[in-house]
Amino acid sequence: MATTTLPSNAFADDAYPNRPITLIIPFAAGGSTDVIGRLVAEGLRQVLGQSVVADNRAGAGGSIGTGAIAKAVPDGYTIGMGTASTLAINPATYKTLPFDVLTDLTPIGNIAAVPNIMSLSPSVPAKDLRAFIALAKSKPGQFAYGSSGHGSVSHLLGEQFKLATGADLVHVPYRGMGPALNGAVAGQVQVVFDNLPTSLELVNGGRLHAMAISGDKRVEALPDTPTFGELGIEEANWMAFFGLIAPKGTPVPIVQRLNTALKQALATPEMRERLASQQAIIVGNSPEAFKAEIARELARFKRAVAAAKIELN
Repeated sequence: MATTTLPSNAFADDAYPNRPITLIIPFAAGGSTDVIGRLVAEGLRQVLGQSVVADNRAGAGGSIGTGAIAKAVPDGYTIGMGTASTLAINPATYKTLPFDVLTDLTPIGNIAAVPNIMSLSPSVPAKDLRAFIALAKSKPGQFAYGSSGHGSVSHLLGEQFKLATGADLVHVPYRGMGPALNGAVAGQVQVVFDNLPTSLELVNGGRLHAMAISGDKRVEALPDTPTFGELGIEEANWMAFFGLIAPKGTPVPIVQRLNTALKQALATPEMRERLASQQAIIVGNSPEAFKAEIARELARFKRAVAAAKIELN
């Protein structure tokens, strides 16, 4: 096995790390994954006493950077960010990928989760989600939802909602989440599914009407908005996650060292405050729990993809 060729001191918690660590972020600078990744890189640096260098490798919806993580030397000095997009949505929607997320990557831990939100254009005459579902069922194909593109998180959220409720909504892909939100505000589409942070200002300003969010409980920012779970729509009741992953074969003691360091970083008041500003809910679970979460979410997205007959090359 590859791990037997590593120096013996690579397995010792007191010797690892003894040089800088590279954190591959599979998206461009400025997005949610980049922001959270750089926060975690700094947190790990403070705990481990070694530099953690952020390396943005964007492209193919995150698959290029994720492939680079999978192919890296499994010595703990190259780790990466894994998200709902790269670890669940892409494997469910792309016909082929040069790696298997369940066998070619080693989960370290889920950093944090961000709720998703379903909102309506103010032009829709529905005061709550149950009323909208009834309205949509009475007028099949007459309501549309906007997404950031074919095979995107927002597209899959819409398909999961349709699968769970039987509402017949038309998918309208935009070139990015910003244009999709603008389309909903303008009434070009009636529904939009999104991560909470990018929709929150529009909801608070009354330009979109929040119908439901995902998660175990309501969020402080929108206390009157129920969760999909409360409304019995479990298929859509998942949150976008941001975790740490490593290549297959990374020694267990190193994975555990990184997991412990991650939990210590997440426990600091500064980290909690900065993640909260991103509407992120800290998770900080074990490698085993994160692995089970990835498998569960991949299965969830495969159901939606099969129902909608989505396939990307």
